[in-house]
Amino acid sequence: MDPVWPRVLVGASSMLTGGVTGPTRSGEDRPLTLGAIEGAIRACWSIETCDPTDVAHWTPTNPSLGQCAVTALVVHDLVGGELLEAEVQYADGSRQGFHYWNRLAGVDIDLTRGQFASNEYVQPPHLIDRLPDQPWLAHDKYVVFRDRVRAELQLPCLGD
Repeated sequence: MDPVWPRVLVGASSMLTGGVTGPTRSGEDRPLTLGAIEGAIRACWSIETCDPTDVAHWTPTNPSLGQCAVTALVVHDLVGGELLEAEVQYADGSRQGFHYWNRLAGVDIDLTRGQFASNEYVQPPHLIDRLPDQPWLAHDKYVVFRDRVRAELQLPCLGD
């Protein structure tokens, strides 16, 4: 599996800023790499974290299906940046749904782009504001996913 993070963000330059750290084997904190975050996110996708509208179609062979919102929010939690939303349309122009991903330092990071079939087209995105105090349909899925990713990265879980 090829990493999704752009090559300019991979390697030594991919150390995160903003105080996101995790323990090393010796117990010392160390910066997390974008590759480690991507690996943790991919390891934590499951039917339990899938958007309710996509659960009937989720399979382990397409694990990113229905994971875009929770993934974008967890990436935003960990590294900040901007949140993007776009309508997804079928080839005939009818609406399939919506897709979410991140923009970091002007570069789009979309860990769940692979969920779409060849007849599904992501339209141009627009920036959205995060509304942390407003529950949404899949808020409970986000909390489960957030806590799983944080555990995978050996970061303390957050209370809600």
